[in-house]
Amino acid sequence: MFYERFKALCDKKGVTPSRAAIEAGVSKSLVSKWKANESKEPSPEVVRKLAEYFGISAFEVLEDLPQKEKPLVNGDEELTEYLEELRTRPEMKMLFQLTKDATKEDVEKAVRVIEAMLGK
Repeated sequence: MFYERFKALCDKKGVTPSRAAIEAGVSKSLVSKWKANESKEPSPEVVRKLAEYFGISAFEVLEDLPQKEKPLVNGDEELTEYLEELRTRPEMKMLFQLTKDATKEDVEKAVRVIEAMLGK
């Protein structure tokens, strides 16, 4: 539940969730929805505001509990990590969407391009 992450960020900064919402430019009613689990994750715009307010990256805003506290998907740690990346990183989700109909050869070419871009 996102509220728990938001509350932890507030605690670390030493502010109440209500105060953080006001100072970050987020509605207190949205925070109430997170608390009631009516709204599971914030929009990209809200994530940006929270990241700026807390002085952290958008990825860190969406970060959940430590991995060891999460159950593994099919008992597979690597699969669980991949799925978490898809869930929390919009750019990874976009990459997956673009390549889901690609052939093995298409994917191998894309990997070579990305490796070249990264200097590997």
